[in-house]
Amino acid sequence: MPERLMIGLMSGTSADGIDAALVSCGAGIALKASLDFPLPADIKQEIVDISHSGSAEIERMGSLDRRLGILFADAVDALLSKAGVAPAAIAAIGSHGQTLRHRPPSAGNEPAFTVQIGDPNTIAERTGITTVADFRRRDIAAGGEGAPLAPAFHAAAFAQAGKNRAIVNIGGFANVTLLSGETLMGGFDSGPGNTLLDQWVLQHQSQPFDRDGQWSAEGNCNDDLLAAMLSDDYFSSDGPRSTGKELFNRHWLETYLQATPSIRAQDVQSTLSELTATSIARSITGAEIPVDEIYVCGGGARNVDLMRRLYRHLSPRKLEDTSALGLDPEWVEAVAFAWLAEQTLQQLPGNAPIVTGAQGKRILGGIFPA
Repeated sequence: MPERLMIGLMSGTSADGIDAALVSCGAGIALKASLDFPLPADIKQEIVDISHSGSAEIERMGSLDRRLGILFADAVDALLSKAGVAPAAIAAIGSHGQTLRHRPPSAGNEPAFTVQIGDPNTIAERTGITTVADFRRRDIAAGGEGAPLAPAFHAAAFAQAGKNRAIVNIGGFANVTLLSGETLMGGFDSGPGNTLLDQWVLQHQSQPFDRDGQWSAEGNCNDDLLAAMLSDDYFSSDGPRSTGKELFNRHWLETYLQATPSIRAQDVQSTLSELTATSIARSITGAEIPVDEIYVCGGGARNVDLMRRLYRHLSPRKLEDTSALGLDPEWVEAVAFAWLAEQTLQQLPGNAPIVTGAQGKRILGGIFPA
């Protein structure tokens, strides 16, 4: 295919900003420019508040949907200005949106559903660029989980003949992609990534995240607490599965903390870091294919303590971040949604049924013309 410039937009569980990536799609996939566009504090708080049931939800969601659409458009404008690229040069924007609810079939939800907001009509109108959005719901309609969607992109970007690889994305939640040569063998959410770590350090250190994992590294893992948390049914499930803050949240954590009321806050942080590392590692060591190489992306790749724990669990396998494969780990998800938008425009499937459990391959997303 000829080279086309796309933009990918991603706002994750932390809701602290919009990742915007300018991507070249065609014969290959290349990141041309990137921008971290911060979300205002009041918007972040609204996202946190509406993530829990409350009053006037329809009014609040409608307003937040439009306001986020405006901010996504502003992020695009800022990225193009930084890159010195005109809007007319962009084929399309792929916007993941901000997830408010994720109720997948693997958790027993009937009907299953997922909700992402950040009005694509507003993005298209304000930028003058065709926008592709609402990627997850077609897969849900086809009986799938609607997530994770990144494994199909991981296969396109990182698979290599003769290499058995795992690609691990550690955002708010962690997902693992299994690649045997050029074949996608599976993918799933392994459990919490940064979300519980971020919530705990915010509560006890008034910091949005534990920089480099310094606080968790200075604590001690509580083996009893770790074992109790790992006994959750999610960690023993198999097949297509996805999760979110509907399961792994402060209430979930506090339920297990009741058995260890005197534990130091710092030791809880250390145990949560070990929970993330252990659940990821078990997903890889217990895989049906032998994995020789692991590449990490997402914000968790910058957490030194978490990466050390993964090294310890996964040695002697090769463990690096995705920069070793030519793509900065912080931008992999945003690039993925640029690629997914290109798939949609080319009328090619974006899901992987072996990952999501959908009844078949589907073209994902709705197209909102410029």
